[in-house]
Amino acid sequence: MSIHRVNRGLLTASLLLTGCASTSATLGSGVGDRLLEHPPYYSGAAGTVAAPARNRLGYLPIAYQRGAAQSEIFDPRDDAGTPMRALLDDMNAFLDSLDAGVRVAADAQVAANAEGLVAPDVRFGCATGSGAPGDDCRARGDSALGRDGQTMSLSVGRPSAEWVAWSRDAMRSDSVSRLLVITLEVGHYLPRQRGWRGTKEVELGTEHTTGLPWLTSLETPVSVLQLTGVIMDSTGRAQRIGAEGIYARRTRLGISALGGQELITDEDIQRVREERREDLPGQPLAWRVALVQLVAGLTGRTAARPAARLR
Repeated sequence: MSIHRVNRGLLTASLLLTGCASTSATLGSGVGDRLLEHPPYYSGAAGTVAAPARNRLGYLPIAYQRGAAQSEIFDPRDDAGTPMRALLDDMNAFLDSLDAGVRVAADAQVAANAEGLVAPDVRFGCATGSGAPGDDCRARGDSALGRDGQTMSLSVGRPSAEWVAWSRDAMRSDSVSRLLVITLEVGHYLPRQRGWRGTKEVELGTEHTTGLPWLTSLETPVSVLQLTGVIMDSTGRAQRIGAEGIYARRTRLGISALGGQELITDEDIQRVREERREDLPGQPLAWRVALVQLVAGLTGRTAARPAARLR
């Protein structure tokens, strides 16, 4: 069954009410907002935690942020037994096998989430007219979009004071000075056109571009399952932020002509669990490649990249 939605602008009010984590401000977050025409999609000081002797790194289990860029009713659920829950379990088991530091207070994180503490919110997707997540993408003729007309916006919202206090205690308990926070979510990317043949594609992330059907509309964004991440210090300020796309849900021309956008479904998430990067040696799982790229891109630790761990 085709799942799509029409007229994103009518949903602005519900977005403001449902996106609790997306209401945190970016001013004073530690890393300034950035517009990027092409990947890699990162901002902030590179190599902040590259030397473990100076900066002992901790990380939290990957969390799913439903409703990161649109009303949560349009995003897959992550209840027990769902494909999204299974994917999160796969990702966290793999993250534990990487050189990502010390897993910090997983049980305490569950309690923090239950108390409604607002974690840092890395926002990534097509640049919007208002600058707010969930709004319509800027028109392609907008001069602010650069030469290719599909500038991406990367920013991070400040965590709540309660989350900062919680994370500071958790970091102190595990003797870490920096904290890696990764989120799985749905974002919106605009397609681009390349070459004299007019090839349609989406630049998902570092060395990762996926092709789209030739009749794909350039004016309608596609839904993308992505990983976003941030390195936080003990004061609650971001040091470095980034994003890596995993999977793009293609919108058929007939639907995009009506202003619609096809949504990522449970069937798509199950496909993501199994989809492989055929363009890479050994054809590793695409989500593993994205996760490895994100950890390495944020931490500067190339030891997180061994090809054997990707299969």
